[in-house]
Parts: sequence; structure tokens; C-alpha cells
Amino acid sequence: MIKAVYPGSFDPVTNGHLDIINRASKILDYVTVAILENPRKQPMFTVNERLEMLKRITCEFDNVGVEYYHGLLVDYVSARQTSIIIKGLRAISDFEFEFQMALINRKLNPKIETLFMMTNDRCSFLSSSIIKEVAGLGGDISGMVPPQVYDMIMAKMV
Repeated sequence: MIKAVYPGSFDPVTNGHLDIINRASKILDYVTVAILENPRKQPMFTVNERLEMLKRITCEFDNVGVEYYHGLLVDYVSARQTSIIIKGLRAISDFEFEFQMALINRKLNPKIETLFMMTNDRCSFLSSSIIKEVAGLGGDISGMVPPQVYDMIMAKMV
């Protein structure tokens, strides 16, 4: 069985995240979407809210699970008994950072590989930060986030 971990903060989840989840689920036997608690970021949504969002959008996938973790990603990936990390890329700027992270992860655990997936071009401009900014300023994000989580996101903007 080929399993992978798709980590991220998912604060909030976007159509770009859903695109990567959907495509990864088609080529892998099992994908764990793992919410990272990043101490450098101040999240808008609690871990439980992000878990709920991801569970709503992944319930249709038989081979996708959602979890939360803290600590080193390589330790979490090993604990999940896999050696594959999936990372979504939108632009060159993403690649630079993610490449650096892939190299440090490989240094920490040479058995772990990072697979990069390019986001669908319809989602390449989306980021959680952009979603929060647009929604916070009263813009329409309905086509940028999965409909199952739209109300959760908008409720935070009030």
C-alpha cells in the first residue's frame, strides 16, 4: 500500500488544497491530510475548526484521513508508517521554500521523499492568507473555497 502525508496549516482550506487532495487520492492508496501547528503563525481557525473543515471536504474520499500533529514532520511521517510527503506548489516562490524544507527533511530522515504537485492553474493564485484578506474586506470568496466550508469561514469574518 502506497501511503503519503499532505501537511499544511489549512487556515483556512481553499480550493487549491482540495485540488491537491483530490489528485493525490487518485494516485496513492491512502493520503493523510495533516494539520501542522506552526508556532510561527497565529492561526485564525482553531485546530478543531480546521479539522472540521477538512473532514467536511474529504468525507467523499474513501482513502483520505485527516489528523493533527505537532513537532517534526519527519517524525510524524515515520509514525504514520510512510515515507512520502506531498507538497502543493503554486509558483516559483513556493518551490524555493518547499525545496529547502524537502532537503532538511531528507537530512533528518534520508528515507523520506517529498513529492511536489503543481496546483491546477485555476487555483494557482489562491492561498489561505489571500482568502482571509479578501473575506475580511468583504470580498466574495465563494468560488475560491469549497462550498462545504464557506459558511465556517464567513462566520469568522463577522
